[in-house]
Amino acid sequence: MTHTVAAFRPDDDRLTDAIETLDSLGVEPLGDPMLAVDPTGASPRTDADYVILTSKTGAELAADAGFDPGEATLCAIGEPTAEALEEVGYTVDIVPEEFSSQGLVDRLGDEVAGARVEVARSDHGSAVLLDGLERAGAYVHETVLYRLVRPGDAGASVTAAVEGTLDAALFTSSLTVEHFLDIAEERGDREAAIAGLNDAVVATIGQPTKETAEDGGIEVDVVPAEADFKQLARAAVELLDGPEA
Repeated sequence: MTHTVAAFRPDDDRLTDAIETLDSLGVEPLGDPMLAVDPTGASPRTDADYVILTSKTGAELAADAGFDPGEATLCAIGEPTAEALEEVGYTVDIVPEEFSSQGLVDRLGDEVAGARVEVARSDHGSAVLLDGLERAGAYVHETVLYRLVRPGDAGASVTAAVEGTLDAALFTSSLTVEHFLDIAEERGDREAAIAGLNDAVVATIGQPTKETAEDGGIEVDVVPAEADFKQLARAAVELLDGPEA
């Protein structure tokens, strides 16, 4: 029997790539976009010593806005963001070993005292990055490049969880977890949806996403070492295919 695995990527090339990844792993993809991008039209500031981008979407929106980092040190939160920046013509100077907000704080903490740091990202960025850089002595400014909203047609995975036909769920951010639970709550199915997830394999990118899921009553089975969707998918499918699946 083919396993059904839910992916919650935005409905663009990221969802297409996620579905292709799951197809290649021999499972049945359930694409359920829990996030949609609403650009603000803003551009990163150009007077900073360091500029931090935290997503592929942010990289693309910065390029669309004509952003020029000038002499600033350009930082990406991880390799996927770095690749996106390079694809649109930027040169990335710093990528932390740990692809996370805390990883960036750890990488930059010893060199940003007194520096101006521009953080350009979504409206749901972690406070860990801003607070950590400020504690390190940086003057931090945040520009919201886009808002993350819930698509009106999201929720196919909630139905599958309630019906017991969902074998795995791949949560890529705390917001995807929150939107899943919000839909279940609105339908009066929160308890059943959580029970369905807890009978499935739940994989999350990053500890903050894991904590959000667990705070909502969802049992998390795996968090891959790298914040990368392909690693997330492989880790979940390995559990599905394992002796205890």
